[in-house]
Amino acid sequence: MKKRSWMTLGVVLTFLATVLLAGCGNKEEGSNNEANGVSPSEAASALGDIKSRGKLVVGVKYDTKLFGLKDPASGNVEGFDVDIAKALAKEILGDETKIELKEVTSKTRIPMLNNNEIDMIIATMTITEERKKEVDFSDVYFKAGQSLLVKKGSPIKSIEDIKKGTKVLAVKGSTSVDNIKAKVPDAAVLEFDNYQDAFSALKAGQGDTLTTDNAILYGMAVQDPNYEVVGETFTDEPYGIALKKGATDLLNSVNEALKKLHDNGEYDKIYEKWIGEAPSGE
Repeated sequence: MKKRSWMTLGVVLTFLATVLLAGCGNKEEGSNNEANGVSPSEAASALGDIKSRGKLVVGVKYDTKLFGLKDPASGNVEGFDVDIAKALAKEILGDETKIELKEVTSKTRIPMLNNNEIDMIIATMTITEERKKEVDFSDVYFKAGQSLLVKKGSPIKSIEDIKKGTKVLAVKGSTSVDNIKAKVPDAAVLEFDNYQDAFSALKAGQGDTLTTDNAILYGMAVQDPNYEVVGETFTDEPYGIALKKGATDLLNSVNEALKKLHDNGEYDKIYEKWIGEAPSGE
């Protein structure tokens, strides 16, 4: 009888230990998610919340011709990123009109995402290891490279012509600032809040050249044919769609949708509409 009591007690203690260990494991997992700025419940419900709401809220740029530019007359925002956002809304919610666009800049986009103001960022955002610490990225949806925009007739023809004291204009929060400082440490880099401000400054003679991704610069050259993109690209800038860390269900859904857009030819149509040529190796 005594032996049976000890055996029963042992079973009970083993059960309690298993429960406690399971509880510790869940707590640790939750702590990791919270350290990344997202609770386990948020991570699990990102896609479900969008479907329940019936609307996809996307952060796009309003100042970047070809990718996201607001028409002051109509109030419409148009561009490559906008059409990709609409295509995702159609894949996720079955209707491209079930979307709300919110303006972001290179500086505001990650804070707006992590403050739950938007579901995702589709805004010429380069995938970098540093940014991966703050957000999760989809598969690459556009390949760009950093270049230079100058007034026609400028002596600057490539990155090799950027010397000490050359005034280079760029946008705050963009990888372009870090890249140009690394390539030409002695250049004078002037930073602006958005691309239109930077382009206006270039046209006003406040700088010698403006640098960012070539795709964005081509859009500026379309706006004003007195300016041109010069030289070869000197970086690789793969764009990704940014999501809150841990929103795995939404990330998988976005990647599946992007693959479908490539497979059915819809991506090529959007690319050719805005960039003007067939995508190469996308």
